[in-house]
Amino acid sequence: MQTIIMKTMICKQLGGACNTKFQANTFDEIAELSKKHGMEMYQAADQVHINAMKKMQELMKSPEMMKAWFENKKNEFDSLPLD
Repeated sequence: MQTIIMKTMICKQLGGACNTKFQANTFDEIAELSKKHGMEMYQAADQVHINAMKKMQELMKSPEMMKAWFENKKNEFDSLPLD
């Protein structure tokens, strides 16, 4: 029987604006869940999330800064305890 290993991060930890929890086995999976949530909030015209997205867009203008941010968040995920 395979053990499911999950870790949890919240939207704010991933550059977002709320305390919605995401659970995943890998950082790539949790990043995808966060992205989906962001798109839902954008479609709902949630201004707080839209403001957070604008900050991320500014970060994306610098590939070096975006890479450093991504690596930092991946390291944060990797260091989290298992749920």
